[in-house]
Amino acid sequence: MDIVLLVKAAIMGIVEGLTEFLPISSTGHLILAGSLLGFDDDKAKVFDIAIQTGAIFAVILVYWQKIHSTIVALPRQPKARRFALNVLIAFLPAVVLGLLFGKAIKAHLFIPVVVASTFIIGGFIILWAEKRPPGSVRIEHVDDMTPWDALKVGLVQCFAMIPGTSRSGATIIGGMLLGLSRKAATDFSFFLAIPTLIGAGVYSLYKERALLSVADIPLFLVGLVFSFVSAWLCVRWLLRYISTHDFIPFAWYRIAFGIVVLATAWSGLVVWAE
Repeated sequence: MDIVLLVKAAIMGIVEGLTEFLPISSTGHLILAGSLLGFDDDKAKVFDIAIQTGAIFAVILVYWQKIHSTIVALPRQPKARRFALNVLIAFLPAVVLGLLFGKAIKAHLFIPVVVASTFIIGGFIILWAEKRPPGSVRIEHVDDMTPWDALKVGLVQCFAMIPGTSRSGATIIGGMLLGLSRKAATDFSFFLAIPTLIGAGVYSLYKERALLSVADIPLFLVGLVFSFVSAWLCVRWLLRYISTHDFIPFAWYRIAFGIVVLATAWSGLVVWAE
């Protein structure tokens, strides 16, 4: 295996882990990083989706106590069954719309200019969400969510199919706009990520299996390991951060980063791959 390729895989894994659970779009950052590194062929696109599984293992580790207690309590506690049902309900819209439109979206929207534009739009939406009145919070904890709340968050998650939108950003900010507290929206976003990203990774690997070979195993393992470690650090940091801070800095980051990408593309300073 080419050592340069393994270094690129490690960089992409770090980018994935650091951005997957922040409201700044991991897919968008992977598209831009892949464009700069020359790591953007069809196999690289499968790689980008597959290494999300490493980031999910980090979430499972951080939330293991809640996950384990819910599984154990499923046969006897209605609250545990309702929570599991809510995650399933929120997961289904992305499955349906992903199967219907996923191919077309990948063919036409996975380009840097689209990513940069959605970065900027998403930044302004976060600024708007953070201006909501204090009394708009209805749900303080994920266990207080109803199936209807879960369905609405699941529908909002579908906007993240547009690269640059951010799955975490859509579910966290969307959840806040729907009445969830910042903590409840963040927690539910993380739990919803488990079936969503594992499902996307397995489906992508199966669908594009003809592109892969045994020789690719080291490449994917490096990406998974670096994605796991960086995501574990990021999730632990984010949970501490949201206890005393809002998401406004991420909004300004999105806007500034999107402007930089558009400016460099239009000026020709950086030739972003299409």
